[in-house]
Amino acid sequence: MSISMYRTSVPVFVRALKSLATILDKAQAHAEAKKIAANVLPASRLIADMFPLSRQIQIASDHAKGSVARLAGVDIPKYEDNEQTIEDLQTRVAKTIAFVESFTAAQIDGSEERDIVLTLSSGELKFKGIDYLLGFALPNFYFHAVTAYDILRQNGVEIGKRDFLSLTR
Repeated sequence: MSISMYRTSVPVFVRALKSLATILDKAQAHAEAKKIAANVLPASRLIADMFPLSRQIQIASDHAKGSVARLAGVDIPKYEDNEQTIEDLQTRVAKTIAFVESFTAAQIDGSEERDIVLTLSSGELKFKGIDYLLGFALPNFYFHAVTAYDILRQNGVEIGKRDFLSLTR
């Protein structure tokens, strides 16, 4: 059985992004209940040399939208990266979900051998579609999604593994 690039990307990103949205909803409720200023949680970090929550969400969003766009061979939308509040981050996640959900299987399936080239400050990374998705895009997405979860958990937001895995109702 061959892998469906669509089923391995779009639904996976959407489910995880919806989990992030739920976690951000709980963060918003926590901040309001504890009277935490709107910009405090987005600026929170696990440790001084790591990106804050806002950047973790931005990067996770960038990996989700960039991955499906690259696999489909379309332009990646640019977001401003100017989110300052949980509400701003919720808006970004919702916009990313809408973009990712706009793709069809016909646009992404068959992209296993598509050449994907990323230009980084350290140089170019070259992949075939399947290696890009499974070995770069998804691991990077989940790294930043988990780090966002960890930052919120460290700040007392009452979330758990079930929230991260979308197992709560």
